[in-house]
Amino acid sequence: MPLKESTGNMYPWVTHTHTHLGGECPHKCVYCYVDHFPFGRPKKYQGEIRLIEKEFKVDYGIGNVIFIENCNDLFAEEVPQSFIQRVVSHCDQYPNNTYVFQTKNPDRYLDYAATPNNYILGCTIETNRDIPNISKAPAPSARMLAMTKVGGHKFITIEPVLDFDVDILASWIDRIRPEFLNLGADSKGHGLPEPTVSKIHALVDKLKEYGIELREKHNLRRLKP
Repeated sequence: MPLKESTGNMYPWVTHTHTHLGGECPHKCVYCYVDHFPFGRPKKYQGEIRLIEKEFKVDYGIGNVIFIENCNDLFAEEVPQSFIQRVVSHCDQYPNNTYVFQTKNPDRYLDYAATPNNYILGCTIETNRDIPNISKAPAPSARMLAMTKVGGHKFITIEPVLDFDVDILASWIDRIRPEFLNLGADSKGHGLPEPTVSKIHALVDKLKEYGIELREKHNLRRLKP
């Protein structure tokens, strides 16, 4: 089975995506892009979390940057450890690639004493504020604290960016010290509480001051003309 090439609003530095997990992500974020497929949420991503056995037969090849579980959260609390281990084992069969993981529950990254050098561990932190009715994921402050303890290659994604406090959010990123940060806006018109243009510019300036590499996504132009 072939790998799926990365398309659409995905990270431009990712070459391919692949998911072994079926079922609905337990975090149930109101802005989840999986709900915006042409015909709604695919059956593959409905129901209980489960492994899709045929996906373990996919050949990862060499020289690729593969976003693993881009339609789910492998490290959500409800995902059995055995599922994580099987996915990781599949990746480790093809060591000549770079594997990208992203979660809103980075505490589970800490279950691993060491991270392979070809893994990049990411975390979504949309804001420094606890905004109700957005997601069932751990609070942003908990994600931040966990990411300060994560070693190896790591990055932060602020997407969709929600209203925030400039100095606090910038200080969080400085504490985490990611290799880079992705910054993007809501692309699907969910009516989320969003920051002002001035806040976006102030955050960008702070990140530059702290020496954090910023990778802006094109959908940010709506908020930062």
